[in-house]
Amino acid sequence: MKRVKVIGRLVLVLMLLGTFSSVIAQTVDRSDPSPLKFPTPKGIKNQLFYLQRDPNTNTIICELNLDDKGQVNRKEPILVYWLRFGEKGEKKDLNYIQRKFAYGIQAKEIAKNQFELRFVSHKKIPMYLMESNEDHKFHVYVTVNNKKIELDKIFLRIEGGSFWLPNVKYVELTGTNTANNTRVVERIKV
Repeated sequence: MKRVKVIGRLVLVLMLLGTFSSVIAQTVDRSDPSPLKFPTPKGIKNQLFYLQRDPNTNTIICELNLDDKGQVNRKEPILVYWLRFGEKGEKKDLNYIQRKFAYGIQAKEIAKNQFELRFVSHKKIPMYLMESNEDHKFHVYVTVNNKKIELDKIFLRIEGGSFWLPNVKYVELTGTNTANNTRVVERIKV
């Protein structure tokens, strides 16, 4: 009996060390932050995630698009639009150039209620819209550094460049690591 308790304590210690080491591995690189303070969008019923970037606080919202029966719109599962925080929080559609060359999202149905998503401007990292087995709600998932992340936020650090070719220094993906249900921020240097 005493041996079982000792083994149980050892397992607990190893689990705590594993959790601690995963937290260390998930610590975000805090270098080169944006000089702006970004608001957090609130009160958007079907918000999946949002995207913020320099040079202003205007925010791209990616919202689940439901039909009048409450089902995912299979032709256009995500609505993408601006919240213009710099202009009193006004909601505004993306313009043609933004939709076709920058922040638009291409969606491809890969199974029932499962979609592969890619930004039109960066198709290298696929995201997946699907229903969670835990809460039975739709979420967007992305895999970065061998971590499956339920995505909440994307941040692009832009410093200079031009309209057609901005100088993106890094991309940060924020969400929940689905393996251990912890908050995670993963930075991708561009």
